[in-house]
Order: sequence, then C-alpha cells, then structure tokens
Amino acid sequence: MRAVFLDLATLGATDLDINPLYTSLARLDCYELTTPEQVLPRLAEARLVIVNKVKLDRRTLFQLPRLKHVIVAATGVNNVDLEAAAQLGISVQNCRAYGVESVAQHCLMLMLTLSTKLLQYRQALAQGDWSKSPHFCMLDYPVENLSGKTLGIVGYGELGRGVAQLAQAFGMNIMIASRPNQAIQDNRVSLQDMLPQVDILSLHCPLTPATKNLIDWPQLCALPRSALVINCARGGIVNEDALLRALEEGQIAGAGVDVLTQEPPAIDHPLLVADNPNLIVTPHTAWSSRSARQAIVQQIVENITSINMASDLLRQV
Repeated sequence: MRAVFLDLATLGATDLDINPLYTSLARLDCYELTTPEQVLPRLAEARLVIVNKVKLDRRTLFQLPRLKHVIVAATGVNNVDLEAAAQLGISVQNCRAYGVESVAQHCLMLMLTLSTKLLQYRQALAQGDWSKSPHFCMLDYPVENLSGKTLGIVGYGELGRGVAQLAQAFGMNIMIASRPNQAIQDNRVSLQDMLPQVDILSLHCPLTPATKNLIDWPQLCALPRSALVINCARGGIVNEDALLRALEEGQIAGAGVDVLTQEPPAIDHPLLVADNPNLIVTPHTAWSSRSARQAIVQQIVENITSINMASDLLRQV
C-alpha cells in the first residue's frame, strides 16, 4: 500500500524511532511539512495518508479517487472533513491517550510553578536580591501548598482523570464539572456552582460550539481572587482578552496556558507580550514528551496493521 506522511516534522521525529512506519508499509513517502498547494500532487497516487495538522477538506478529498484511508497522528480530527470522507468510503482513524502522563505532569508543573512563585524568585536571584537579604532565606513572595486545595476539573476524560490522579497524590481535593448542556451526574456539579469553590481550575474538555469561550469574564469573576486557571486543553475555551483582564485587575491570582486560539500566535499576541509574573504561557508542549510522541508512532503502526488485516480479510471473501 502506497502511503504518504504529510507533516512528519510536527512530531519532532528526530529523537523518535520511526522505522516501524516504514516496515509496516510497502512504500511510505515522508515530508517534513506540506503546504495547501502541495497536498494534491503529493497524494495523487496514495491510498493512505498520515497527517497531523494539514487540512483535508471536502474539495481536496473529492479530488483524490485513490485515497482510501486517513490516519491522524493526533486525537483531534477537526482537520479532516469526516462527512466527505464517509461519503467517499474513506476510513479515518486517530491516536488516543498517548499523552496522558505528559499533559498531566505539565498541568501540575504549571500549578506548582505558580503556587511556589518560582518565576518571581528566579528573577529575584538573577537581580542579586538573595545576596542582599539580611536573612538566610527570602520570603518576599508567599508560597502556597497544593495540599488541601480544591482542584476543579472541566472535562473528565482520560486527561482529566490523569491530572486528578496526580493532584490527589499532592493531597488536593477534586471537583468535577458537569458537561455543558447535559444533566448533572451524581459525582459532578455544575460549572456555575463549582467556580466559587475551587482554588485551581484546570481545563481538559474539547473545543466545541458548546465550550467556545466557556471561561469568559463572568466565569473568571465567579472564581475566588486567589484562584489559578490552567488551560492545557484547546485555545478558545478561555476568552483570552478576559483572562488577561482578570490577571491585570487581580480578579484571579495566576494563569498557566499551553494553548492559544491561533497557533502559532502573532508575535504581538497580548498574552505573549504581557509583563505579568503570574502568567505562564508554554508553546503547546504539554503533550510532547518523547514517550508520548513515540506512542503516537506505535499507534499509527497499529492502525496500519488493522487496515492491512481488514484488506486481507476482504481478499479472502
């Protein structure tokens, strides 16, 4: 089966073993990146395409009569027109749960960094403040324990559960928000009721019409002023203008953000240029541990194997 990987560079594959991809296919052409103009010529003869972020819209799919299978090297498949794929008989498979440990530790890192005022103390040391101190230690920035704090989780799938497991190891109490526009289950509370009770809010839900700007100015105002907001889910779930305003006005105590609405963002994006020590922005790296990325490669191979097995069964019928 002839296959094409359109954007291998999005996996940072230089430190991964991708040989299993080649051995699972008769022919695999890998491209580091692919522009929209290059998609059609590169897939003209392909029966299978592996893609991470390159868009395969309806118009594109209808111009690829040989294409039979799409494997997305990620969980989200919003870059593929699923309706068109189904109409054309093109199978679409994705990768799941590969980054639970990576995302969970990143979320806890953001919580710990903000709670221990790590960035403020690091800057103080660089300025020589400790050397000038009359005491053996510095107490300029109050440090908070995670133990005993209440963590509110929005989105309690595998990622949300992974974060909850680590948080419980730190002695945190867990609250789980009910799904938007759905009945409240026994072990969950409405987002409106949860917000005033949490010390840290951590988001792990997908970006959908129901969750777009789910955390906006009213929700930020409902949080305690001492609360932290962590978003390692998707940009757009939190209104970025409202978040910055909440930080600047002291409506919340801090925020850790790994995702933005537009990625990559403009160089002058307000959250990137904000001079606020209580704001941490990381470049969508929560998912990207080497183990997580190698797990994606393995899942792609498993998807290819399942396609090959299905093809063999069809030939035997």
